[in-house]
Amino acid sequence: MATRIRLKRMGAKKRPFYRIVVADSRSPRDGRFIEEIGYYNPMTNPAEVKIDDEKAVKWLKCGAQPSETVKALLNKAGVIEKAAEK
Repeated sequence: MATRIRLKRMGAKKRPFYRIVVADSRSPRDGRFIEEIGYYNPMTNPAEVKIDDEKAVKWLKCGAQPSETVKALLNKAGVIEKAAEK
């Protein structure tokens, strides 16, 4: 099973809020997911990002591929570096 770390859109119209989830690559964007590892709120200034480092590193070690946006968020949080160390 190919897993991806990606964003799941939540929130009201014109007020996006995203959850960072691990999901099967075949499932739809807002559909089934395996585990929630954090959230991203672009509406605040500056944007608010909360990621559970341990869960993210575990999934990266298992071979989950992050989407481009999530990869940028993980780099900003320093999770990619932690995964490379361990």
